[in-house]
Amino acid sequence: MFNVKARLWVKGRKRLMERIESCRLGDKKIIWIHCSSLGEFEQGRPVIEDVKKRRKDYEVLLTFFSPSGYEVRKNYPLADYVYYLPLDSESSAKRFIDHFKPDVAVFVKYEFWYFFIRELYSRNIPVYLVSAVFRPSQVFFRSWGGWFRNILKMFTHLFVQNTASEKLLKDKGIERVTVCGDTRFDRVSAIASKSEEIPLARAFSAGKNVLVAGSTWRADEEMLVGYINNSDDETGFIIAPHETSAENIERIEKRLKKPFARFSHARKDTAKSYSVLIVDSVGMLSFLYKYGQVAYVGGGFGIGIHNILEAAVYGMPVIFGPSYGKFAEAVELARLGGAFPVNNSAELKSLLDKFFSDRTALNKASEISRSFVQSGEGATKIITDTIFPDSGT
Repeated sequence: MFNVKARLWVKGRKRLMERIESCRLGDKKIIWIHCSSLGEFEQGRPVIEDVKKRRKDYEVLLTFFSPSGYEVRKNYPLADYVYYLPLDSESSAKRFIDHFKPDVAVFVKYEFWYFFIRELYSRNIPVYLVSAVFRPSQVFFRSWGGWFRNILKMFTHLFVQNTASEKLLKDKGIERVTVCGDTRFDRVSAIASKSEEIPLARAFSAGKNVLVAGSTWRADEEMLVGYINNSDDETGFIIAPHETSAENIERIEKRLKKPFARFSHARKDTAKSYSVLIVDSVGMLSFLYKYGQVAYVGGGFGIGIHNILEAAVYGMPVIFGPSYGKFAEAVELARLGGAFPVNNSAELKSLLDKFFSDRTALNKASEISRSFVQSGEGATKIITDTIFPDSGT
């Protein structure tokens, strides 16, 4: 009753199988891509785009588990069919696969749907897992996890992000594994190469040291506002909150002591007079990072950080909160010296003061971030070359 996402989840599955079975199909083959949510979609998206370039004889079936993925991407133009995934049961799996008859299936990162995978396996339909990460604590690697490991053995091939994942799998006798990294590297590189110019952001950032704070939550924003209110006039801040409701934007505005404007209300000719630009809509963040010298990525004081690669691709140090251990790219970039976890306001101040005053330190961290993203490119081609070995680009 009181959870919007839960309500959408339930509503989206009403008469779902009936709607699926009434869907008229074309005469092309089908590749099925399943993503849990929006984050996983960004990992599956490069594969979809590459398949569409390579194989004109295929249509794309895209499914989601979460409303946050389905509701945002239900009109994604490169997908020919977009649905919620029915709940994992023997009958649902049979009906779903009977209708669509996919020729290939691709599950993204953490998606292990037993009945669907078993049904694909029993019909000799190739099924792949991409951008996967495995850890010793997962059920697959426990002494009593044999039944769960059998799910992994039904995959035709598993594409993992790192050698640690590969070792875990091979130690358990699962050999069809390739380390190819994370497809998001390809995605952010493609975005950056085609990055749209945003005149307002360009005018705002001219002549300033700029911090771009993306996907921030309340804990991030409270810490950032403390720094902003004590900053000099030569420093600018672009804040793109995770929650863009009017109430949340107003909460941020009430705490600011520096001149600010909402993106939707600001004008290019007066943009330089603001110290803070608050982004009150979604969809621009990946293009906004290029207007900063330093990035702050939110979520690290909650369940986990958002996408740091969207910022790192532009060659800039990336700062985030302490909850980042489950994100391989954040751990590695921090180890290399291009990303910087902070635990409190004092640590944030120390880092920002250093980067805004020491050009050598800024340039060093920036180059590390840029090189890190470049070194991670190429996963998509490895995956699609394996799935479609006869149709290389």
